Amino acid sequence: MATTIRKVKTTDLDLKDRLVSIQRVTKVTKGGRTFSFSAIVIVGNESGIVGYGLGKANEVTTAIAKGIEDAKKNLIKVPVYKGTVPHEQISKYGGATVFIKPASSGTGVKAGGAMRAVLESVGITDVLAKSKGSSNPHNLVKATFAALLEMRDAYTVSQHRNIPMDRVFNG
Repeated sequence: MATTIRKVKTTDLDLKDRLVSIQRVTKVTKGGRTFSFSAIVIVGNESGIVGYGLGKANEVTTAIAKGIEDAKKNLIKVPVYKGTVPHEQISKYGGATVFIKPASSGTGVKAGGAMRAVLESVGITDVLAKSKGSSNPHNLVKATFAALLEMRDAYTVSQHRNIPMDRVFNG
C-alpha cells in the first residue's frame, strides 16, 4: 500500500520546537581536527501537525536554527483521536523498528527518547510505544514519522472504501 504524504503549509501555525539530539562531528584534516555540530529538531503545534529537520553547522545555535527551518519544510498532518492514535502501527526505518498502540485516557505518553518528542509534538497525550533495534535518534525519528504517516482515521477509511461511516466499525 502506498502512503500518501499529507503536506501542510506553515502560515498561521504556532509551532513549538524540541531538540531531540545534538552530535559533535569531527573532521580530521591536514591542519588538525575541525569540529562541527549536527542537530535533529522536531517542530509541532501539538494538535496534529509535526515535522522534523536536520541542521548542520560549526556552531550549536546555528545548527539548531537550521534544523528548525528544515523541519518547517517537512510538516505533516497526523490524525489524533481523543488524545491518542487511531490504531496500532508498526514501522521500520533503517535498523529501528517502532510499535505505536492507542491507550486509554489518563495513561500518558509511554515512549522513550526520540519517539516521545515526536508524539508529544503531535499532540498525542495517551499512547503506548516501543522501539526495537537501533536506538539511533535519526532512525527512530524517521521510523516514528513513517508510522504516523500510515495512520488513518475512520473518515479516511470510509472514503477510501466508498462505504458509510457506520460500516467502517460494524464490518
